[in-house]
Amino acid sequence: MATANLSSVVVAVDGSEESMKALRWALDSLRLRPDGALVVLHVQPPPGIAAGLNPGPIPFGGPSVAEVPAFTQAIESHQRRITEAILEHALKICSDKNVEVKTQVVVGDPKEKICEVAAELKADLLVMGCRAFGPVKRMFLGSVSNYCINSVGCPVVVIKGT
Repeated sequence: MATANLSSVVVAVDGSEESMKALRWALDSLRLRPDGALVVLHVQPPPGIAAGLNPGPIPFGGPSVAEVPAFTQAIESHQRRITEAILEHALKICSDKNVEVKTQVVVGDPKEKICEVAAELKADLLVMGCRAFGPVKRMFLGSVSNYCINSVGCPVVVIKGT
């Protein structure tokens, strides 16, 4: 699928092996125009989603969530370390193939943010992995790749897990 007409390609990475497989596919299969850019995008979930819970107020007159900022700060710090590790791994893959890429990190709902960034960058192509959840998991968690396929304004290549 090598082409020289692409000027902007976004590859969404989330730390899964499937997303890194999608990055490898993009690096091996796509050729950009000389002025083109390949953007490795990572979306950090907001602290409440990252924790999987939102701590309620402590009962019987204890401090409220607003009065305990350490919880949110600890989650944000942990998320930054996760993001750094993901981008470090992605950049290692790129450097092994002697390809320079740009990176971008945004915070929010991954499916919405991936589509927003692709639109902002006027992406010619979005590349992403798919963990191939079963129907029950997909029903509860949703499919980021399915959402993007139906919502983004450019073609999407989905590299499925095995």
